[in-house]
Amino acid sequence: MCPHDRLEAAETGQLERNVVARYETAVAVVDRDGVGVAGIKRGQQIGKKRPIHVECPPYGSPERAGMTAPELVAFAEDLARIAAAGAGPKALADHLARRARVGVLVEDAEWRHLAACGSSGFPSTVRPLLSGEELPNVYSSLRNGYGGRTISICAGDLRLGQLSVFGEADLDKLEYLVRLTAGAIGVELAREHGVQPGRRRAFWERLAARAHLDAAAARDDAAARGIVAATHYVAIALEPEVSEDAKAAADQTALRAAAMETFKSADADVGTLERGSTLLLFMPAAREIDAANARTAASLFPRTLSKKHPQLRVGVGVGTRVPVMALQQSIAEAEAALTIARRLHGAGRVGIYEDLGVYPLLLAGASADALREFASRSLAPLRAYDEKHQTELERTLRLYFAVGENVKTAASQLSVHRHTVFYRLRQIGEICGCKFDDPHDQLTLRMATAIDALTT
Repeated sequence: MCPHDRLEAAETGQLERNVVARYETAVAVVDRDGVGVAGIKRGQQIGKKRPIHVECPPYGSPERAGMTAPELVAFAEDLARIAAAGAGPKALADHLARRARVGVLVEDAEWRHLAACGSSGFPSTVRPLLSGEELPNVYSSLRNGYGGRTISICAGDLRLGQLSVFGEADLDKLEYLVRLTAGAIGVELAREHGVQPGRRRAFWERLAARAHLDAAAARDDAAARGIVAATHYVAIALEPEVSEDAKAAADQTALRAAAMETFKSADADVGTLERGSTLLLFMPAAREIDAANARTAASLFPRTLSKKHPQLRVGVGVGTRVPVMALQQSIAEAEAALTIARRLHGAGRVGIYEDLGVYPLLLAGASADALREFASRSLAPLRAYDEKHQTELERTLRLYFAVGENVKTAASQLSVHRHTVFYRLRQIGEICGCKFDDPHDQLTLRMATAIDALTT
């Protein structure tokens, strides 16, 4: 029987030794008439005249200066019994509320209520009361002077919800009880959602290594591991810039937590892998608009991260949208984009593979076929526009470079006014997404025209 419940002593007057042995200090003993009995020690005999019961202060209450290991073990055993009975997160939260005499609020990853137990007076959600700097599995205070403590509910790196406590008790003394309860609820939520971090991680490792025979086999493997797979993905590589060794682990944890909060999908599961200090995310992109949204989120991520963690700078690389079986290609592109952005523009920058022009080819030492494909892809928008509107934008671009970017000479050879050349150059920039005053963009266009001239 739990020592915090009333324990009725037999007429023999001896307390159960296994209960008394849990405590280092004496417990309060009163008889049925409410008359106090002297404090007893472990194993002490109680008089046989009247039945008695024992009342103990609740776990972690202000009456206790601290918690002993046996008390924590007893509380953990209670949680295990509740979980084994299949009572679920609400019963676990209720147990914490009753034992600690506090209000308990449990929310899922989308901030929906899972349980609200104990004393009233707590907020409908703690989301606006978080500072944004909370780390996973860290017992934290709420901001705006709100009296409460909170901790994330996690399964591995995956945040499943939030557990918060409120009340007049010394909430700092409840940390171990809250952490134990959050862990127990995390197990229940992981079980409900089929979350098994090791099994899930193995799927992404196999997919990245091209270990599946085909897309159908990959989907079957994902379903067996509780993963909703998408038809296409965009890989994103995140890497914190070099920091002190003492802070490296904390920076990696903060980066992982911020990434999981930022990169989400309503259609399928977001995949994650870690390779050294690089965190890889696999964003579902069944449609091209999904890929565009992923690129936008990645572009804004360094700024978003700096608001929560000003000391942390992160480099970002984004690959192209690929079918599920070609995920390794997008991963390689994301890692290359990360490297190129850092080398060209410095630390903490974003590189999007599709916007890097010829640089990925130069980095990889591309083959002749890859160079031809690059030139064709770069000039395709101009050729499509010329064909549709019967214009000469591609010819104007080639001539502009051939005469050393002299607008007057180009206009003379094209037999047009120089203002027409300026107008065509603006059109070319808009169609190709390039700026002629940007040396990197200009290099891409020059390389495309030169490669096309050599290979056609």
